[in-house]
Amino acid sequence: MGRTYVADDTVQKYLSSLHTAGGVCITGLLIGQLSLQRDYVLLSTKTPHRDSDGPGEGHSSSGLLDDADLEWATEHAKQVSQMLPGGMSVLGVFLIVPPELSKEAPSTLRRLVFAIEKHISKGRLWDLTEEDITERVTLQICSKTKKALCRSFDIKDPKSSAKPADWKYQPVSSSSWPLVTCTVALDLQISLPLKSLDDICIKEGLRSWANRIKAAVCLINGKLVADESELVPGQVRDSVGLLWFCDNVYQLILSLEDMGSSAVTQCCRSFISIRGAVHCRAYLQPNKPRAKHAVEAIRKDLMNTVSCRVNMLMEDLLMNEFNDQGVMTGVQPLPHRVFVALPASDFRLCDYVFPDESIADVAERLHEMLDSRVTEESIDSSLEPTHGTHTHTHTHTLLTIHIWYNSCYLDKNLFFICLGLLLAAGIAFLAMAASLIFITRLQ
Repeated sequence: MGRTYVADDTVQKYLSSLHTAGGVCITGLLIGQLSLQRDYVLLSTKTPHRDSDGPGEGHSSSGLLDDADLEWATEHAKQVSQMLPGGMSVLGVFLIVPPELSKEAPSTLRRLVFAIEKHISKGRLWDLTEEDITERVTLQICSKTKKALCRSFDIKDPKSSAKPADWKYQPVSSSSWPLVTCTVALDLQISLPLKSLDDICIKEGLRSWANRIKAAVCLINGKLVADESELVPGQVRDSVGLLWFCDNVYQLILSLEDMGSSAVTQCCRSFISIRGAVHCRAYLQPNKPRAKHAVEAIRKDLMNTVSCRVNMLMEDLLMNEFNDQGVMTGVQPLPHRVFVALPASDFRLCDYVFPDESIADVAERLHEMLDSRVTEESIDSSLEPTHGTHTHTHTHTLLTIHIWYNSCYLDKNLFFICLGLLLAAGIAFLAMAASLIFITRLQ
């Protein structure tokens, strides 16, 4: 038998509420947590409406997804994955199809699940390891009989064939998932060889920083804890029923040896400096969570949220303010991370707010991405600083990115142009002097 997927009752109610009409199909995402023994599906959401003349939200007008549908679904998956805290991920996809299209559904699901994983992985600063679970689920549901067919694919193997999997519903209490949090004081500088925001150079700089985070020592409540230690003692319940570890304090310590191991000498035209407080949180597996699981989850959340925000700001600046001639210098606030508890669930997801956006914009975006109505009061924006106060450790500092151009750097092309002009002027001067000498001798 293959993997077992335990879906919350709220997932069953949501999937049952989706109806197809006119021979169309509905696609969507399955969200939850991976574990060695079984995977937990905690949320589900349909693909939102694409601005076209199509049949409607989350629907495809034909049995097979066309290229536009596939691109839209993968982009939706990427947006949703950015809203997930540590320990949670996009587990797979579902497809609700009428009976006459059931034979085409398996190939469509396979194509979709691999395309989504490929698109999401492009933004990661970490790679899957042998310890990571690489199977993703596909759920095919008949729109008439509501019968579900569950299969899984190994996304590390492009030639992987479908494996049968067990799908069952049962109540999943959010209080069973331990939650760990921390605030990281970020002080990162990325040098760019060109007078432009080159995506490759920025990602290489972020990857270099991510490698140091992976090698950093992590303290739990100020203490170094063995990897295999169970995180059971010291848990207390707060008012919303989530399990917290005492003080919820994590510290990431970078060794001097690790910080200097990747030092290189490079000529730079521009720099990016990222400083400020980053709030991180992660949900751990409910079955005897160990220290190594907490460390891994919080590290990945830190890497994901920093990478996501930098990419969001770069895309926004390149779209609105940058041009092909160079970059704009100055300090820009990075998108602010806020958290929200979805209705009928105490799991808190996140979103990112630009300075010109409001909480109402966040609520509307959450409704579009997750098909869930949330109130503005349920959105918590207090976990990260929202003002520009600066401290020595940056733990209470607004997260910003500083972009500036190195005016002392002489462009190589400009150097050769100037050198050519000087040589031409020198040759012209010598030619003029020779001519004057020749004329003088003739006289």
